[in-house]
Amino acid sequence: MYVDDMLIASKDKNEIAKLKAQLNSEFQMKDLDAENKILGMKIIRERHAVKLYLSQKGYITKVLRRFNMHNAKPVNTPLAVHFRLSSAIYPQSNKDVEYMSKVPYSRAVGSLMYTMVYCSRPNLAHALSVVSRYMANLG
Repeated sequence: MYVDDMLIASKDKNEIAKLKAQLNSEFQMKDLDAENKILGMKIIRERHAVKLYLSQKGYITKVLRRFNMHNAKPVNTPLAVHFRLSSAIYPQSNKDVEYMSKVPYSRAVGSLMYTMVYCSRPNLAHALSVVSRYMANLG
């Protein structure tokens, strides 16, 4: 078995040391000590407040650039109340169908789902639920 990364977190440093020793007795390991990144997420420590934060800012910035949205205006709510999607607004002309076939809609939805699934952006869940309903007939 090969495991690429593992992160151990605890308030008790002795417990961490015991677990590392136990794992090291069973498996070949390399201890990299304190990490500042895991699974592409930045780990931010506030030791004085005894808090850990995860940030996917780098990944989200890369996704925004990939889909040419890096200059888009940020909003607090990922899916505004006035925003309505419906199957009635699907592309009807051949020109519109051809245009939408070149839009990387599924890739964009999948990229955003990644940020939601790894728990750093659960506020995207509703918006992604709505937009993913239209992946079969893009409009």
